Amino acid sequence: MIHITLPDGSVKTFDEGVTPMDVAKNISEGFARNVISANFNGITVETATPLTTDGSLVLYTWKDDEGKTAFWHSSAHVLAQAIEELYDGAKLTIGPAIENGFYYDVDFGEHTISEKDFKTIENKMLEIAREKHDFNMRSVSKSEALKLYKDNVFKTELIENLEDGTITFCDHSTFTDLCRGGHIPNTGIIKAVKILSVAGAYWRGDENKPQLIRVYGISFPKQKELTEYLEMLEEAKKRDHRKLGKELELFTFSQKVGQGLPLWLPKGAALRERLENFLKAAQKKAGYEMVVTPHIGQKELYVTSGHYAKYGEDSFQPILTPKEDEEFLLKPMNCPHHCEIYNSSQWSYKDLPKRYAEFGTVYRYEQSGELHGLTRVRGFTQDDAHLFCMPEQLDKEFKDVIDLVLYVFGSLGFENFTAQVSVRDPENPDKYIGDVANWEKAEQAIINAATDKGLDFVIEEGEAAFYGPKLDFMVKDALGRRWQLGTIQVDYNLPERFDLTYKGSDNESHRPIMIHRAPFGSMERFVALLLEHTGGNFPLWLMPTQAIILSISEKYEKYSEKVLNLLENDEIRALVDHRNETIGKKIREAEMQKHPYMIIIGEQEEQEGKITVRQHGGADLGMISVEAFSNIIKEDIKKTLKSF
Repeated sequence: MIHITLPDGSVKTFDEGVTPMDVAKNISEGFARNVISANFNGITVETATPLTTDGSLVLYTWKDDEGKTAFWHSSAHVLAQAIEELYDGAKLTIGPAIENGFYYDVDFGEHTISEKDFKTIENKMLEIAREKHDFNMRSVSKSEALKLYKDNVFKTELIENLEDGTITFCDHSTFTDLCRGGHIPNTGIIKAVKILSVAGAYWRGDENKPQLIRVYGISFPKQKELTEYLEMLEEAKKRDHRKLGKELELFTFSQKVGQGLPLWLPKGAALRERLENFLKAAQKKAGYEMVVTPHIGQKELYVTSGHYAKYGEDSFQPILTPKEDEEFLLKPMNCPHHCEIYNSSQWSYKDLPKRYAEFGTVYRYEQSGELHGLTRVRGFTQDDAHLFCMPEQLDKEFKDVIDLVLYVFGSLGFENFTAQVSVRDPENPDKYIGDVANWEKAEQAIINAATDKGLDFVIEEGEAAFYGPKLDFMVKDALGRRWQLGTIQVDYNLPERFDLTYKGSDNESHRPIMIHRAPFGSMERFVALLLEHTGGNFPLWLMPTQAIILSISEKYEKYSEKVLNLLENDEIRALVDHRNETIGKKIREAEMQKHPYMIIIGEQEEQEGKITVRQHGGADLGMISVEAFSNIIKEDIKKTLKSF
């Protein structure tokens, strides 16, 4: 007999060889019908895997992220079978589940594939799914695996890097694939599929290796869920920040300037400035000091910090000067510069903490295929700050930064978020720098602070920065998509590498602890996500134009200018549409430009010294005084901007 511990702490006893599905049926037949994946003692297993030892079992349904992963991983197998049957000679490579759906990288050989082929692939997938084939795992020897894939150089390369005795295949129907496991019980659970797109992808992400075709897809256990997802995608297209950025005249790109290097237009620059001023005001209250650092630094600076080893080979190449052996780099991060600012003076324990903040632009050479609007660029501005504190100050300083991040999110309408404590990958210690004991202290400090602040957080292994663990804020936008925005990191390593010290109360030198923090993350990415989250309808305090004045004819321009002056005196951002167009056309275009309020000026308004106000979206506020309208604006902003 073996003892199985369930997530609620209850322990059930079963005969050795019981499967996760057997356990699910023991709990409830109804529950078992929804179980699609399982985890035993921290390892993903099949629902049909025999359990032979005591252990902890977690059963997943479609509602769980782990269940979706198994569902989409299994769907990738079905996609691979469909491609193999439809395209003779196609060579399969890898096909993982991703955040929304799955993909499979394929060498189609002489075949071509385009959107017109999607329906054929979908129909073949559904045909396979309806046959309700079980997914079965089996171990194979390395020689057997190599024999099966002797004509597939991609699978052969994968197998050659595996140890004999660790290789497994997954079988379903007439199809076999190299696989580590983690499947749903059978293909019949897949009821709806959609091929979303195809794109080029280098084998194993290496541009020196063959280019493959990546086929993206998504699947669901119900057709209704697929329909809802496709509707969400259509809404996402309308909210695409690249589309809205062009329509609202916020930013542009130029091939002559270079890929991934955004140009901010006047309205976009004003938007950025308001965001910067908003954060600067909060930082000033919190005791930060603004600094400015250059866009380049000597290569040795980044060798010392470890950033050259991390970004050097894949980033912009060194800048050579007329002086022999002198090399500079475009800075990939601001932190080494801030370490040197700290090092420019001698500090006592009475001086700490020191909090340096900068809107500093950094540069990283992203591959051209990975560039995407403002969300993935080669030059971006971080709302960076670095705090240097004593160990006994760390907890308070970290919690104060959490409060600042929550203030930023609340004032910008990001109310739906979770926190992620990103720690080391225990299996890959070489990815990180520094002493293990310091890593453990840093990780525990973050966990304690997140717990004390009552944050809803999860711990993710392998997501830490190379120099320290971090607290990442995962925001869910209006379309239900998750994004990583604000981040706070605890770092014992850079103070060590830069030999940062302060004199303690014992008159001895001590090492400060460094906190890295960026509530926005980067201005570019934050603006992109804010655009898509709001659909361009920013919070009123942030809007480039809070009200546009539309005169019915030229006769009322003088009164329109008077209204404009009154609003500007109240620090309300407004403008007058002087064009000789119909009032209907002006209103339509003002709606398209997302102006929050439209002020209509005609004969009656001029006679009574009032204005007629129309809200974006069509709500009519009627005829009111300019003072009353100003109060409406101020109250709206007061409700939106959180206190700090």
